[in-house]
This record gives sequence, C-alpha cells and structure tokens, in this order.
Amino acid sequence: MTGEIVDISQALKQVLEVAAEHAERVDTEGVFPAEAVAALRHSGLLGLVLPAEVGGMGAGPVEFTDVVAELAATCGSTAMIYLMHTAAAVTVAAAPPPCMPELLPAMASGDSLGTLAFSEKGSRSHFWAPVSTAVAAGDAVKVRAEKSWVTSADYADVYVVSAGSTSGVPGEVDLYAIAAGTPGLAVAGTFSGLGLRGNASSPMTIDVSLPSESRIGAEAAGFGVMMETVLPWFNLGNAAVSLGLAVSANSAAVTHVGTARLEHLDQALNALPTIRAQIAKMGIALAAQRAYLRAAAESVSSPDDTTMTHVLGVKASANDAALAITESAMRVCGGAAFSKHLPIERAFRDARAGSVMAPTADALYDFYGKAVTGLPLF
Repeated sequence: MTGEIVDISQALKQVLEVAAEHAERVDTEGVFPAEAVAALRHSGLLGLVLPAEVGGMGAGPVEFTDVVAELAATCGSTAMIYLMHTAAAVTVAAAPPPCMPELLPAMASGDSLGTLAFSEKGSRSHFWAPVSTAVAAGDAVKVRAEKSWVTSADYADVYVVSAGSTSGVPGEVDLYAIAAGTPGLAVAGTFSGLGLRGNASSPMTIDVSLPSESRIGAEAAGFGVMMETVLPWFNLGNAAVSLGLAVSANSAAVTHVGTARLEHLDQALNALPTIRAQIAKMGIALAAQRAYLRAAAESVSSPDDTTMTHVLGVKASANDAALAITESAMRVCGGAAFSKHLPIERAFRDARAGSVMAPTADALYDFYGKAVTGLPLF
C-alpha cells in the first residue's frame, strides 16, 4: 500500500501542475480543460479505483476522495470531469457489457474517458427515474432519450446512459454503454454556467440502435446499480469536489488576510478580531467536513449499518459547507476577491453547482430523514 500511495501522489502532482497552469483560462473562456484531461489520461489515475486485473490501481474510496479534493482545489472543472469518469467506470465494472470486452481496460488505461448521462428535463433532479425509453427488437435495442446535463459531452469516449427498461414495467431502469461516434448520439447545445465552466455539461439527444449486449447488467437491473454503485461513488466524489473548492477559498483567504495591510494602522487584516473570527469558523467547518468525508469513505470501503446514511448525508453536508465557506472567504477578502485578484470568486461560483446537482442537497436531506426515521426511501 505504501508504494501504491507514493505512485498515486506522484501521478497526481504532475496532473495538478498542468491543471493549475490552465485553470484560470478554462474558467474565463469556458473551455474544456483538454490539457489537464490529457495529463489524467497519461497519469494512470483514470484507473485509480479499477481492479488491477483490468489495468487499474485497485485503490478505494478514501484514495479517490483525496484525489478528487486535490483536483478540485486546483480546477473544479477538471475534478468534475474526473469524478464523472470514475462514476462511469465503477458502473461498467459492476457488470461489464458483454459486447465491449475491452471497455474496462481502456477506461483504466486512460484510452477511454467515460461519463454518465442520467439527468433528463422530464424527471429533472430525480435521476433515478428516466422518462427516456428502450425498446427491444430481437438482439438489438432502440434507445431514445433527451439528456439535460452530460459532463464531458462531445469529449467523452463512452457514455453510460439510463433509460426506461425494455421490460416495459414503469419505474424499472436499464443502463447502456454507448461509444462516442455511435450514429444518433449528439450534443444538442452548448454549456455556459455560473461555475464549473469548463466541464462541458451540455444537453444530448440519443436516438440509437444498439446490440442488447451493450446493456450494463441484466434487464431492469439499472435502478439497483444506480443505488448500490453510482450513488455511493458519485456522492463521495461530489462531496470531495465541494471540500476541495472550500479548501482553495480558505487557503487563499488565510494568505490574503496575513499579507494585505491597513497602512494607516500599520497592521495586517488579521489584526482585526472580526476577520479572525470568520477565519476560525471557516477552518473549523473545513475540519468537520474533512472528517465526515473520511468517515463516509471508510464506511463505503467497509459497509456497515451506517453506510447508507453516510452516503446520503455526506454530499449534502459538504455542498452546504462549501457554500458557506466560499461566501465567508469572499466577505473576508472583500474587493480583492470580488475583482478576481484572488481565486476565491472562482471557487465561490464553482461551489454553487454541488447543491443543485442531482441528487440535490435538499433531496438528500429528505432521504436522510426518511432513512433515520424508518421510512422507505422510494
């Protein structure tokens, strides 16, 4: 394990250097972080949590959240792209589609960048309830869908797509792996968001005919995969993105208040008790979220009776903490943050995405409440 961690650390360091060089341009111009993603492809980190037998590193949720948080502290868009690839990869690993035997090794090696295509306008943040359709026709299946937010749209090599099941039973879901370039798979618009401006989270239309063996798992198994595989990894990763963004804002604020001076008083900003109080609150909130994320990641690694509540709570908690911490950093640093002299306003904008990203923070709080009071989640 020690050797593995050193390898991960060195690989990540090289990616972070590239991501840092381009992060401001990615945000300002709203462009896909091609250089950072290329570095990820060559680093081996796209296979971080995939098993060694397919070329992965065999790491677990703790290492995954550490990597995502560091990426997010450098470039939120790159971190989100990495998170969505990993979520797609563990989904494929749960039940590899028989007609794509080389897909998982390609995702581990970096040859194939993956992403999820779940969210739809028709069911909005209820990602588990697609209104799109899949109809069986012999050994083929016709999938029709309109996806509203697909990270890495037009840049991914494979899309993990949800659709209503070919079983025809309402509420049942199938998942499919669809390769880029498949006729009928198209980006339907551009992305211009408040934050995470480089993650190419565009709408897509899907009207494709696929071999039925493109399905991930058995017929109608998609909902189970979403809940048992996608939800834990996505929520951990999304919480780690929020944590990383908060770390970035906090670090910049601490540095600023220690160096910016009130010349008429001959003292730094940190001489003001009100400033110190805000810095203290930010640091304490960060420590709490870091500990909660570690506990949740360890629980997913070794599941017990608390795992589901950890999975439900960690994203919502980290999302809201990032909102509060980045706002405090903006207030503490004032005009220097507002005017882009500091990287804080980018973290502030990027942090707004997490709480509205399905499953939203509010939905997760509701699920958490149901879980701890003995009510069924669905």
